Amino acid sequence: MEALQASPEFWNNQEEATRVLRKIQSLKQWVTPLTKTVEEADELKLMAEMVQEEEDEETRSEVAASLEDLETAVEKLDFQFLLSGEEDERGAVLEIHPGAGGTESQDWAQMLLRMYNRYFERHGMKSKTLDLQAGDEAGIKSAVLEIDHPFAFGYLKSESGVHRLVRISPFDSQNRRHTSFASVFVYPLVNDDVEVEVDTADLRIDTYRAQGAGGQHVNKTDSAIRITHEPSGIVVQCQSERSQHRNRESAMTMLRAKLYMKIMEERQKERDAIEAEKMEIAWGSQIRSYVLQPYTKVKDHRTEHDTGNAIAVLDGDLDGFIDAYLRWMGSKSR
Repeated sequence: MEALQASPEFWNNQEEATRVLRKIQSLKQWVTPLTKTVEEADELKLMAEMVQEEEDEETRSEVAASLEDLETAVEKLDFQFLLSGEEDERGAVLEIHPGAGGTESQDWAQMLLRMYNRYFERHGMKSKTLDLQAGDEAGIKSAVLEIDHPFAFGYLKSESGVHRLVRISPFDSQNRRHTSFASVFVYPLVNDDVEVEVDTADLRIDTYRAQGAGGQHVNKTDSAIRITHEPSGIVVQCQSERSQHRNRESAMTMLRAKLYMKIMEERQKERDAIEAEKMEIAWGSQIRSYVLQPYTKVKDHRTEHDTGNAIAVLDGDLDGFIDAYLRWMGSKSR
């Protein structure tokens, strides 16, 4: 790796160098923890042999504690090896949209946005807001995030679908229980190592002024970008930057991700004519329910995994649900 980077020719082609470094980083996500675990297992084996020979109680206790740590490391490796899908190692683009219900659903969408941001913080994943549309009174009308982190798509693909919330509404003066819906879509992040042909003649590009909460203008120039890919009907928009050029770049990243996902979906249809149990992302087909009243519970309707600690889940503790989903998908593929 160091010799490769030291070579002057390596940096002559910046795009190729970036692609290679990205691939190396991806491979390290597999090789480094596996190598470390094997080394720890070998060291623990030697310590265990010493305990048998010398009957050292202090070393015996140390071996027992190390064995527990090793078991945890193996479990993590087992979990990571579930991420073997064609696109799992990629970063991700995550979209959140509220369902019908106005302020209630928009507030729920914002709660989901916070949940995912907390999850990213827990796992050291850097996220970038590509687009954020504030609600008229509270919450958000939509949000688009880019997570450029190895295996982000593999982890987050479990979140695509409709999320249902049941709670006592803070917007209801009579304190009645309300049910709200929001949809989450996750696409693999398409970088320069994948070719997605986008003909500029197929694009309609509109500029407009970025809006803040309540319709307030956040700048005085037409820096926000909306791109419509006319053959597919895909529409993306970005207003996160003051620079029109940067917003255009981010919008194109979103478009490439959506087009790539469309290509992958078409390939999947050709391979198996779509799995019969594949759930349509539509209202009434929720993948997960979050109940805050009259009791607290979060349940995934695909895997049956659940927990009574809804507050922890909404604070980003999604590992149990992601693990259950990946194991569920793995059992279906066998």
